[in-house]
Amino acid sequence: MSGRRGRALRIGLISALVPMSLTLVQCGKAPNPATLAANSQANVQVVNQVVAKTNPQTTNQQVASGDTFEDRFPAPQFRERFPSASESFLQRQMSDFSPKRAVQQQAQPEQAPYKVASLAPQVPYQRPQREDLTTLVSMKSSAFPYFGNNPASDAPFLNISKGDRRGHRSYSGRVYWQDETYSDSRVLVHVPEHFDVRKPGVIVLFFHGNGATLERDVRDRQLVPQQVTDSGANAILLAPQMAVDAADSSAGKFWQAGGLKRFMEESASHLARLTGDPNSARAFANMPIVIVGYSGGFLPTAWSLEVGGISDRVRGVVLLDAVYGEMDKFASWIESHRSGFFVSSYTRYTARRDRELMSMLRQKGISVSEDMDGPLRPGSVVFVETGEGITHRDYVNRAWTQYPLKDVLVKMAATPALALTRVAAAASR
Repeated sequence: MSGRRGRALRIGLISALVPMSLTLVQCGKAPNPATLAANSQANVQVVNQVVAKTNPQTTNQQVASGDTFEDRFPAPQFRERFPSASESFLQRQMSDFSPKRAVQQQAQPEQAPYKVASLAPQVPYQRPQREDLTTLVSMKSSAFPYFGNNPASDAPFLNISKGDRRGHRSYSGRVYWQDETYSDSRVLVHVPEHFDVRKPGVIVLFFHGNGATLERDVRDRQLVPQQVTDSGANAILLAPQMAVDAADSSAGKFWQAGGLKRFMEESASHLARLTGDPNSARAFANMPIVIVGYSGGFLPTAWSLEVGGISDRVRGVVLLDAVYGEMDKFASWIESHRSGFFVSSYTRYTARRDRELMSMLRQKGISVSEDMDGPLRPGSVVFVETGEGITHRDYVNRAWTQYPLKDVLVKMAATPALALTRVAAAASR
């Protein structure tokens, strides 16, 4: 009996030393998966042999049951996952997992419920106050730069060169250089704060005279944007820079066929962007136009009426001491556009040509008025002579009245039967 026990003891000792020796041999090396699997199987066989020799009666039953996955890793019982009725179990609510401030709010006194907004509030909504928008926008279709011909001579407009510089010799003989005088493509855009594109409106296109810039003269000295705003009319202003601060009336791109049409189409997209409504571009593209030409601005005005491509959209022409020529072009537009109006106010400097134009119109059977006391009606043709003390330089601010452009727009707005109103209403639908 003692000999049998000693033999079993030696076998157990050997079985323990064998894996240890293998581990020492593999020291410093990653274990081989095949070796590990073989060693695990050998150890099970050795243990089974020891158990069989020690207790042969229970060998078969214990080896068979202890070698299954279920015996080594028994499934948890229901009682191990959920306590019985006699055991304690801490019940938690969702509020236990909320931030601490939620618990603190529960401890506060109950607050009064929120009030529902009334469908008819006592204080009506008011639109935030807007301001006039006056800015300069560069446009490809503006008067300059211009590299075409002068239609008066059919010769290149830039007819002088000096090295790389090109310029234009004016009728007076003075040379103006392209990079100084004919390269500004900016347009003065003015939108009064009360302007509403959804209502009947008009675009005022202003051609300034000689020796002017948009900021110094059109905006600050002649106060053209302010006159548009002060009239209260639903009107906006476009004033392209012509020859910069020069004694030159050149029309640039407005000399070209379709020049006015291209300018107004490009202006429509800019106006839509500036007013914040991209969908309004179509309304601007169909809005009636009133052209105002001061002094040397007569030339781009006349050519825009003659070859601009959209003379039917021009519902009014206002000349401020500006009939220095092109009478045939003005007479032709007046004769063929009897639903529009024409106003020419003049000093002694242009009196001769204004009287010549009046005579041309009367010979065509067109009635001419010589005062601005009455309302502007469809087909109105008005010539107004201003007396001594009225200077040409200040004519945009004071002609037959102070701020003549404002007066024209006020008279337009006060005449419901004016065709301008009907065209504007149709375009804004």
